[in-house]
Amino acid sequence: MSVRSDLKRARQRTDLADRGKVEIIKDEAGVVREARRPPLAAPLTTGSLADLPYTNAAEAPHSTAIRRGEGAVTAAAFATQVTDTAKGLIAAGLAAGDRVAVMSRTRYEWTVLDFAVWAAGGVTVPVYPTSSAEQVEWIVRDSGARHVVTETAQHTATVTTGTASHSGPPRIWEIDGGALADLALLGQGVPDEEVAKRRGGLTPDTVATVCYTSGTTGRPKGCVLTHANLHAEAANTVELLHPVFQAVTGQTASTLLFLPLAHILGRTLQIACLLGRIEMGHFPSVKPDELRPVLREFRPTFLVGVPYLFEKIHDTGRATAEKIGRAASFDRAERIGVRFAEAYLNRFLGTGKGPGPGLYAAWALYDLLVYRRIRKELGGRMRYAISGGSPLDRDLNLFFHAAGIVVYEGYGLTETSAAATIVPPLAPRPGTVGQPIPGTAVRIAEDGEVLIKGAVVFGSYWNNPAATAEVLADEGWFETGDLGALDEDGYLTITGRKKDILVTSGGKNVSPAVLEDRLRSRSPVGQCLVVGDNRPFVAALITLDPEAVAHWLAVRRLPPGTPLAELVRDDRMRAEVQKAVDHANLAVSRAESIRAFALVEGEFNEENGLLTPSLKVKRHAVTARYAAEIEALYRK
Repeated sequence: MSVRSDLKRARQRTDLADRGKVEIIKDEAGVVREARRPPLAAPLTTGSLADLPYTNAAEAPHSTAIRRGEGAVTAAAFATQVTDTAKGLIAAGLAAGDRVAVMSRTRYEWTVLDFAVWAAGGVTVPVYPTSSAEQVEWIVRDSGARHVVTETAQHTATVTTGTASHSGPPRIWEIDGGALADLALLGQGVPDEEVAKRRGGLTPDTVATVCYTSGTTGRPKGCVLTHANLHAEAANTVELLHPVFQAVTGQTASTLLFLPLAHILGRTLQIACLLGRIEMGHFPSVKPDELRPVLREFRPTFLVGVPYLFEKIHDTGRATAEKIGRAASFDRAERIGVRFAEAYLNRFLGTGKGPGPGLYAAWALYDLLVYRRIRKELGGRMRYAISGGSPLDRDLNLFFHAAGIVVYEGYGLTETSAAATIVPPLAPRPGTVGQPIPGTAVRIAEDGEVLIKGAVVFGSYWNNPAATAEVLADEGWFETGDLGALDEDGYLTITGRKKDILVTSGGKNVSPAVLEDRLRSRSPVGQCLVVGDNRPFVAALITLDPEAVAHWLAVRRLPPGTPLAELVRDDRMRAEVQKAVDHANLAVSRAESIRAFALVEGEFNEENGLLTPSLKVKRHAVTARYAAEIEALYRK
């Protein structure tokens, strides 16, 4: 098993094993309150990330920057296309500091546009390609973006609809309609010196991007990140991980980027790849069925994904085994894998004896029957993966470890430029989200809230000083709203959430308030609770309003005393509730929309402890009371 020999060799390299030791700070009771790690990468003191393509082109012009299908884009060719696109933006009237919104799936052109906007002196505003017209309207209006680049005609229609009421609708460029070629043609009269001048005017403290992230009220907030923020994230994670992965495997690192580039994790990954001169490709979907054949063709050495991806790879493997009558064998392989990986890691970390001969033999058998098939599905060369966005099930992590793929978990938010913590490469600890990335500190407040400080932490929300003041505490600590604990070695475990924001297993942040408010506004809905935290999709528990039910029965000349137990299963009633669900879903993207709902008997009220005196739903009380109904929603 190559991953085991990798870890052994790595431990023997003291120059790698001793890098970036974590400092632990305890309180008077001996409880770990803070963990901090010094930076591994020098901070950005001059210039900006806009210089990156040009530095690569000057130092390694013929190296592969990005793989596209059967071909490759060299560093020199990439820099040239960035320049041509930047010239077009300048010719189109983009001024220094202007915002450019980009609404597209993950693809090569997105990366070109990101660096071109910067090279032209602008600020990139990512927009999820699944966003509704209502969401687009707010982001474009709040950010003041005068230019929008879309991917498809459908996206263009969404932007046109959303911004129709604006006094000055933005100029729209469409990738599928030849946006980059049009911009290159438009910019032919702009000299190279103008692009160099624009780049020269940028500093580390210049705003690089405004990323909108849902707030507790459902109104997206623009998170302002500078070139220094993004550089600190990318440079320190590359310095922490890349030398280890490359030194102990001997592989030339490559990865397939499929996370949405509207998500900060995808954005920082592309920056890290260009910074570390790691070959990358693009794919527009995170759906495992679409992704797997591309992975087999691309054959990456590592991946960065969300738990949903790893869950689906596992589930597909089991489903395949079930089809051929070998489900029991797969289940046994999973149990053996978890036991083997846990025992092996215990020995590696010095906390146990390791697998015995019988367990080794069982692992070897299932490596032939099951685990190697998992590796093949991921391209055959992959040895490492990074998972973020939400917690990954510990046993699933161990299963992949047994299959020869070490999954390193991380934790962060848009406000921390993606990862604030990550499991270090030579000390995997499944079940935790790791230690602070270099240059970052993590503190646990008295109430258990996770606080983060460092060069990766944002400076403000766009046009929203009040919201900024709520989360940026004294001395620059960012209050995450999450609850957690640090162990003796500075590993962070997330234990809960102070806020009600839901995070699906696909890593999508969802504000339930928007959906719940719109649901309650439509008959026959009484009260409701949107769920989906750590789940594959968003769902809802819904009660029926007694007055609306009485009206519904009367109109249909049904007995007024019809029991609720019958009504919650009545297809006609469910059809009425579906209309309310459809109305709620209009305000959000598909990834945030309610995919399933359960009609439950009774009401949420103050008397039964499910509502507060101010008539707010007690989320934890409802989820506990209706735990079985929630589980049933995800078994369908």
